[in-house]
Amino acid sequence: MRHLEIVRTGPQCLVQDLGRPGLAGQGVTLSGAVDRRSLIQGNRLLGNAPHAPGLEVLLGGLELQPDAPVLVAVTGAWCPVTVDDTPAAFGTPVLVPSGAVLRLGTAHRGLRTYLTVRGGLEPLGAFAGSWSTDTSSGIGPAQVLATDRIPLGNQMLDPPEVGAVPPATAPAELTLRMTLGPRPADLSSADRSTLDRASGTIASNSDRIGIRLNGFELTGKPAGRPSEAMPLGAVQAPPSGELIVFLADHPTTGGYPVIGVVDARDLDDLAQCPPGTPVRFAVRPPPAH
Repeated sequence: MRHLEIVRTGPQCLVQDLGRPGLAGQGVTLSGAVDRRSLIQGNRLLGNAPHAPGLEVLLGGLELQPDAPVLVAVTGAWCPVTVDDTPAAFGTPVLVPSGAVLRLGTAHRGLRTYLTVRGGLEPLGAFAGSWSTDTSSGIGPAQVLATDRIPLGNQMLDPPEVGAVPPATAPAELTLRMTLGPRPADLSSADRSTLDRASGTIASNSDRIGIRLNGFELTGKPAGRPSEAMPLGAVQAPPSGELIVFLADHPTTGGYPVIGVVDARDLDDLAQCPPGTPVRFAVRPPPAH
């Protein structure tokens, strides 16, 4: 079996696919890549199944060696890519010879870079049909560390669908489309105006569980309720005064009030934004019943 031998990692390197949908009722969250678009793009470049596992690399710094020639793609936040110190292309397939060292430098204009490999990855730790690492529950493969040897898989769909993709870019200011609910009447008119007009910033203690936003001071936050289901993109208003936008590793239930849900298509951009990025909401009314 072919393997990738990990030489070095940056701050965090995780195996991620598209997660475990449909298991929230059993207490298992979705997990998976927080920038799903970039992972799917990498798999499309290589002719893989869209859900094939790859590596999610926070802030770059990954070095690895394959024990056989492999075709790889690097997507997401742009970083310099080299093969045996020779510059290689970003966002298009790259052949890495057996024993060559593939290096990803520091990520620019975003936080998370994705490395996909022709056929995907098949490390130990699969659960419920997924190789995603859930940093909240510990389900899935362990965090990738130096000296790990990760087996390659066979999740291919020929031929590749695209030849090149652009890097993900964290916007200077991000607008999140949010649908109010599940109980819009719990918000005062003043708080709705705050959500429409105010701008907050991403806090430094954000992670794969949730992005914390400072600057949205709601004067009459709704009272807490018994724990209830939490979807991806739910915006929670805890008593600390910040807002939390739940990402891939969020809990499946929670008791703090949920004031709305962010469109899934905006979460990929949010996952690439560093602390301090200004964030606004484009608030929409709840769907009519």
